[in-house]
Amino acid sequence: MRSTDHVKIIEMLRLSELGLTQRQIAASSGCAKSTVGEVLKLCREKGVGYESASQMPDEGLHGLLYPGTETTKQRMPEPDWKTVDEERAKHKSLNLQYLWEEYRAQHPDGLSYSRYCTHYRRYREAADKRVSLHHERKAGEIMEVDWMGDTLPCVVDGSTEEVTAAHFFVAILGYSGYPYVEAFPDEQEPSWIAANVNALQFYGGVPRIIEPDNLKTAVKTPKYYEPILNSAYWEMARHYEVAVVPARIRKPQDKPVVEKTVGWLETWLLGKLRNQTFFSFHELNKAIRQVLLELSKRPFQKREGSRLSDFLEIDKPALRPLPAQKYEVADIVFRTLGDNYHAEYASFHYSAPYTLHGERLALRATGTTIEIFDSNHIRMASHKRRYSAAEGRYVTDEAHMPPNHKAVYLSRQFDGARYRDWARKIGENTLYVIEGFLSGGPVEEQGYKSCMGVLQFSKTYGEAALEAACKRARAAGSCTYTTVKNIVKVGAVRAPDTVPKPTPSHGNIRGAEYYR
Repeated sequence: MRSTDHVKIIEMLRLSELGLTQRQIAASSGCAKSTVGEVLKLCREKGVGYESASQMPDEGLHGLLYPGTETTKQRMPEPDWKTVDEERAKHKSLNLQYLWEEYRAQHPDGLSYSRYCTHYRRYREAADKRVSLHHERKAGEIMEVDWMGDTLPCVVDGSTEEVTAAHFFVAILGYSGYPYVEAFPDEQEPSWIAANVNALQFYGGVPRIIEPDNLKTAVKTPKYYEPILNSAYWEMARHYEVAVVPARIRKPQDKPVVEKTVGWLETWLLGKLRNQTFFSFHELNKAIRQVLLELSKRPFQKREGSRLSDFLEIDKPALRPLPAQKYEVADIVFRTLGDNYHAEYASFHYSAPYTLHGERLALRATGTTIEIFDSNHIRMASHKRRYSAAEGRYVTDEAHMPPNHKAVYLSRQFDGARYRDWARKIGENTLYVIEGFLSGGPVEEQGYKSCMGVLQFSKTYGEAALEAACKRARAAGSCTYTTVKNIVKVGAVRAPDTVPKPTPSHGNIRGAEYYR
């Protein structure tokens, strides 16, 4: 009598105990009706039921029902299934066919390939290796992000006819699995951050968590429990107040939705784009949005609705609002503030408070702005970014200077017009003296130091005192820095409207008559 597969015997017993007929059991198990009858008869004779058969090892059940084949089966050497499983985990390229051939090379009379696969599957089931954890997605909670594995050479430069391969960023949101796809010419950090920002803008809200892979543009140090984000990606997350939780290394099951959707999009999205040519990435991304809208409207196969309808009804209301300003893609670098309290970025130098001299600071550079942060992430300086060396390579805020440097710096920032405006606000005599300094030499720049020196007296002694001193110097015909300095310092100036007060009458005061 020919022996029947161990699994099929157990299945026949299970179905028989459920009350199915032999014809129904045969149709379900893929065996002839006569074989089902023979197996059930043998089991009844040996007193074997579904529960007891399930507990028996393969050889034990076959040895009980088919004694003639027991010796042959017992001679077949069993592989060490634990070692086989560990080898597959360490070397992803190894498949069961390869490992089986290695096994048969050592044991020519060993298990057939089909039996090898069946036994390995049973080992996995017994060790709970095939059990998977269901990821229940909450509305608007997680945005999974990744790059597609496939690229598409479809963007043509109209002038050079050079073809560029498009790289596709994919984001999948929350419960709905509603996708966002954008094409880029590369997978570098600026493209990665721009893609994340554009995805959030597309969804019109912010989830609690962004879950990327451990790719270099997102994670600087891919540690298993404490991955360290790239500074620019961290800055983006801080702007949107979102947590970035990278998937574990080599654990695609941590983000199953995006993994599954990437495969779906590679088939349906890239399939529709594969025979088209585009002359810019803007044109390509416009076509992507049209195809995605069509795909997202397709009804689910196993539940009501579509990705788009679930997004609008379930995910979008659960998203937090976007910040008032869209995040600008920024470059983050670190600099130690030098002796001149300026930090360098792209060959230009930007000032920070001189009290931070010697400290390591973070520079955040966007297309328009340079911001400087201290070690506590507090912004200490902000400058308009400079590109033209004609404007000067040093960008300085006078508030960052020590007092002695500020005085020198301010003197260098003035020209004749500014000195005249300042003097005019004080008075006509001050303006007269300043005009004399500016016109007294072959070029007016020779008088700048004298102008600054005189005008600074208004801060020390007051504008009225300076105006009076200049009037006195003008009347004396000596409009020099030294003359004005001496007059204002010794207080020799008396305001023009000041009248001497008479001596008060008092009994103890003798008066002029006493001395006659």
